[in-house]
Amino acid sequence: MTYLVLSFAIMGLMLLATRNVRSTFSRYAKVPVRSRLTGAQVARQVLDSHGLHHVRIERIEGELTDHYDPREKVLRLSEPVYDHASLAAAGVAAHEAGHALQDKHGYLPLQYRQGIYPLANFGSSFGVLLIPLGLMAGVILGPMGFWIALMGFILYLCAVLFSVITLPVEFNASSRAMAALSHGGIVSSHEYRDTEKVLNAAAMTYVAATIGAVVTLLYYGSLLFGGAEE
Repeated sequence: MTYLVLSFAIMGLMLLATRNVRSTFSRYAKVPVRSRLTGAQVARQVLDSHGLHHVRIERIEGELTDHYDPREKVLRLSEPVYDHASLAAAGVAAHEAGHALQDKHGYLPLQYRQGIYPLANFGSSFGVLLIPLGLMAGVILGPMGFWIALMGFILYLCAVLFSVITLPVEFNASSRAMAALSHGGIVSSHEYRDTEKVLNAAAMTYVAATIGAVVTLLYYGSLLFGGAEE
């Protein structure tokens, strides 16, 4: 029952955060930006103003699928961002350009996140499977079951660390984005706060994901090390 309650609570938190960011993006996607620059043009201006002429900008399918690829030095913008001149598009495009600025300046949390990503990706998929499997197998295998569960716990811990490190990376990228939008004259002082709302809503999805990951880790830790019973 404890696990079910936690699972539903985490799912509810994630759904609320996702609904909020989609609602906020949709609202400000309908508000034209004063500079009349599309998301792709905003990203290009931010990148070029910081000497990142070599970073390519590509259009990708989907909604809110925007991201910066530090390995290929490519900034990929979704269609609603790439082609549209709205406050939402400007904010998201500048945010992704902010990640490119982090990459240029060797922002440590971004480097740590890149380094841990392969293990974190594996841990998020298999860690949560090995923990309950090991706990159940402990009835038959004894200590061997504990070590299986412990391996899963360590793998999932890597995924949680990735989620935690993501928070400063995302908030810092948003801070760089807002500075670039303001100093570059892309958004006016009246548009600044509304653009910031878009980025804050997006950031809350990462906060919700991190809370969920930490709570799940603590729950499994209590079972593995505290002898907790459901």
